[in-house]
Amino acid sequence: MYQSVDKQLTRLLNDGCVDLLRGGMKGLEKESLRVSPDGSISQRPHPAALGAPLTHPYITTDYSEALAELITPPYTRVGMALDFLRDTQKFVYDNLGDELLWATSMPCVLAGGDNIPIADYGTSNAGIMKTVYRRGLGHRYGRTMQVIAGVHYNYSVNESLWPVYQALSCERGELREFRDRRYLGLTRNLQRFGWLIPYLFGASPAICKSFLYGKQTTLSEFDANTYYEPFATSLRMGDIGYTNTKEKGVGIKASYDNLEAYISSLAKAIETPSPKWEKLGVVVGGRYEQLNANILQIENEYYSTVRPKPLLQGMEKPVTALRERGVCYIELRSLDVNAYHPLGVSDQQLHFLEAFMLFCLLLPSPPISLQEQREIDQNLGGVAHRGRDPSLYLFCQGRELQLRQWAGELCRAMVGLCEVLDADDPTKPFSSSLRHQASCVEDSSLTPSARMLAEMRVEGEGFYQFARRLSQRHHSHFGEFDMDPLREAFFREQAQRSIILQAEMEAQPQMPFDEFLREYFAQH
Repeated sequence: MYQSVDKQLTRLLNDGCVDLLRGGMKGLEKESLRVSPDGSISQRPHPAALGAPLTHPYITTDYSEALAELITPPYTRVGMALDFLRDTQKFVYDNLGDELLWATSMPCVLAGGDNIPIADYGTSNAGIMKTVYRRGLGHRYGRTMQVIAGVHYNYSVNESLWPVYQALSCERGELREFRDRRYLGLTRNLQRFGWLIPYLFGASPAICKSFLYGKQTTLSEFDANTYYEPFATSLRMGDIGYTNTKEKGVGIKASYDNLEAYISSLAKAIETPSPKWEKLGVVVGGRYEQLNANILQIENEYYSTVRPKPLLQGMEKPVTALRERGVCYIELRSLDVNAYHPLGVSDQQLHFLEAFMLFCLLLPSPPISLQEQREIDQNLGGVAHRGRDPSLYLFCQGRELQLRQWAGELCRAMVGLCEVLDADDPTKPFSSSLRHQASCVEDSSLTPSARMLAEMRVEGEGFYQFARRLSQRHHSHFGEFDMDPLREAFFREQAQRSIILQAEMEAQPQMPFDEFLREYFAQH
């Protein structure tokens, strides 16, 4: 199966088109929880100097008012995306006062879910909708889960590659249909092999006991204030986090067989009432507590490790945009915040992810059967909780494979692709990153999750002390960094522009909110 990638590379080389594998667009979305100096979640509003989260293109908020989200434009080079993220984060730090940005994915020092402020987006209908959606998430799943932070990696293939790739594949038809098919194939392969991401980059092997707020757990006790799993890589991606259990809870598994199946499965969930959510009520005491009582309020409520994404126009529903214009990029959502890097993600990680995305694109990608979906779920959960356990076996088409064996096969199969991507670059960043990841496969003590637990033991720290120490270290790092004055002026201008834009939106006549929602959900 993996040999097909080298065959595709050979054909591209023979046709003089291998350069088209480079030049894909990369963008980042990094969530960062604002905390008080003691590590507790900030109760302050989003700093006014950062602009209006509703209308700012680069600095917004996610679930909580305290959960900042930093967004880069898409770039052809990893370094440019990281430079923009660095400057964005510097601008945020400069306007935080005495607050810190928490260095890890998992939050700490929680005083119960009611202590987590929901993001406020103002009085326009669009802003109210965003706040009501988050209020609904809090009712449905609890507020604490919503302040887990992550890094999303957005990738789109070089547009010039698609017609060449279609010709090499000997597939006729519209180019957009071919692109959609291949993006869905890429999505399926990212699910098949996606367990490799938390193994290599998982950085949440331990959590603060306060996160569970007294709930029973099967996690082991690291110290008086910390739970952990000895071989865990990413508890964020496990049972206490985002993915599989939440999908089961809302009773939906999206179909990735093709774009229309994906759209239909999400649209059905958005339109189908859920007795479980009906019990919560929609309008209670004159206030909207959720957007609706359906299985999903909107598409974004479907938690998954990877999403095929469109480019939205205004208040357009994602399923509408997908039908109209197809898939524009792929969003990989399984990256923990890298606690050891001031940016939360490194160039080494991003070079590997770009190669991994292309590898999954070039591989055959048959539909996912019900049995394979069970294997995918079991593999992801197993790696999240026991990824560094030498005795861990994963499931592959009904066979059991030792993680180390399977991961090693994948790394070896990517060698030729990384060599092609490194052409004309003397630093060989793709091959260098691949070698490092291969060494992490051979020796799990090199992984971030293992390093975190080892460091906590050496320093005599629980999770809270470890995370707070690194948060303070990153704060000091940015305090010593001077941003280009032109870039700083750019961010100040963006902040002012976003405030003006939100004010203009709120000054316009607003139709009744229930009518606004009806029109939104009535989009074809």
